Amino acid sequence: MFEPLEVKALSGYRIWIRYADGEEGEVDLSHLAGKGVLKLWEDEQKWKNVRIAEDGAIRWSDEVELCPDATYLKLTGKSPEGAVPKLTSTARA
Repeated sequence: MFEPLEVKALSGYRIWIRYADGEEGEVDLSHLAGKGVLKLWEDEQKWKNVRIAEDGAIRWSDEVELCPDATYLKLTGKSPEGAVPKLTSTARA
């Protein structure tokens, strides 16, 4: 739903991301670091390898990617219903 256009790795397991609707800023992912496949992030070079995949995912490797919708909600502090008002009206219909 939310199209990321640019992403950069920052220190402290944070990323800066810019979306097509103009929203941009930092997202703190430190609460995920070191868990399961996210141990990959402990290698600084692999952490810096973040990119936007063809399908829009925020990706570090074939095994490690994040949903751009989830990072959009974290960035903006919006709920799914607040970010996409049609969700609320469709649910009531």
